[in-house]
Amino acid sequence: MSIRLYIGNLPKEEVNRDELQAIFAEAGDNFSTKVIKDRKTGKCRGFGFVTVATDEEADQFIEKFNGLMFKDTALKIEKALPRSKNQEKEPSKEKEKPNQASTSSTSNNPPPRRNNNKNKSKRKHQQTTSDPAGIQPDPRWANELAKLKEMLSAQTTNS
Repeated sequence: MSIRLYIGNLPKEEVNRDELQAIFAEAGDNFSTKVIKDRKTGKCRGFGFVTVATDEEADQFIEKFNGLMFKDTALKIEKALPRSKNQEKEPSKEKEKPNQASTSSTSNNPPPRRNNNKNKSKRKHQQTTSDPAGIQPDPRWANELAKLKEMLSAQTTNS
């Protein structure tokens, strides 16, 4: 069974598979590398993967190459996490640790669709044109809302 290792902190410039292969050449020939690149620019996204044959080789690889300097950056190497099937590719725009498994290109699943303004306006229109009696208030504020409705109806009947 092969073990996949995440290689993080790659420089976000022109990094290709051969360069990565050359760095790890002293580990032998029993591994494969993959650099994850941006589809539009073709530049490295800052991480990649190495696949080794056994768990022992993976541990040795991590021990030997984790922290290795490559183009003025220290590489971070760890075992890749398995991909979960229902996980979205990039759930938020916050800077976070890249999820190794979700950015792998071994899956044939297309990337999740993004909502555009047309879909948002359709949903908004559907909500506003639906029956107002069918819309339920947030239960945390239901009592306060009921009081406000009573006050409003009392004001309109007194005027």
